Amino acid sequence: MKPTVVIYGSSTGTCQAIAEKIASKLGVEAIDVANLNEDVLKSHDNLILGTSTWGSGEMQDDWYSGVEVLKDVDLSNKTVALFGCGDAESYSDTFCGGMAELYHAVEGAHVVGAVSTDGYTFDDSDAVIDGKFVGLALDDLNEEDKTDERIDAWLADIKPSL
Repeated sequence: MKPTVVIYGSSTGTCQAIAEKIASKLGVEAIDVANLNEDVLKSHDNLILGTSTWGSGEMQDDWYSGVEVLKDVDLSNKTVALFGCGDAESYSDTFCGGMAELYHAVEGAHVVGAVSTDGYTFDDSDAVIDGKFVGLALDDLNEEDKTDERIDAWLADIKPSL
């Protein structure tokens, strides 16, 4: 596997815990997006980016500065995988929408890891493009029992690209 880093934005700790779980399974480092800089991006070929979703589908707040760092680096030679945390019961119409903002921010990169919407219960999500989530969507609040299985299946899917 080429140099890989997991970068997350988390306000309540849920996305951080998931990022650390993903990083542990891959044997790589997880860093808070608040600590993101160009050197981190330039020294890693693979970026696994995660955000929680807030309000009407926005990224976690620290990601807005993080996106500016992403825009300052040429991502065309990077492989990017995305994951998002959301609440499909209370926010069924914006479930994991923050992933869509990350997806658009990494335009030009090789994005891997789209996930079928099968098995999810939600009304709408900006993170669904062409019938699939742009990355791994997780509802650890209401479907905690599915989180590990979803992470393992997603990692098995993206590992060959890393």
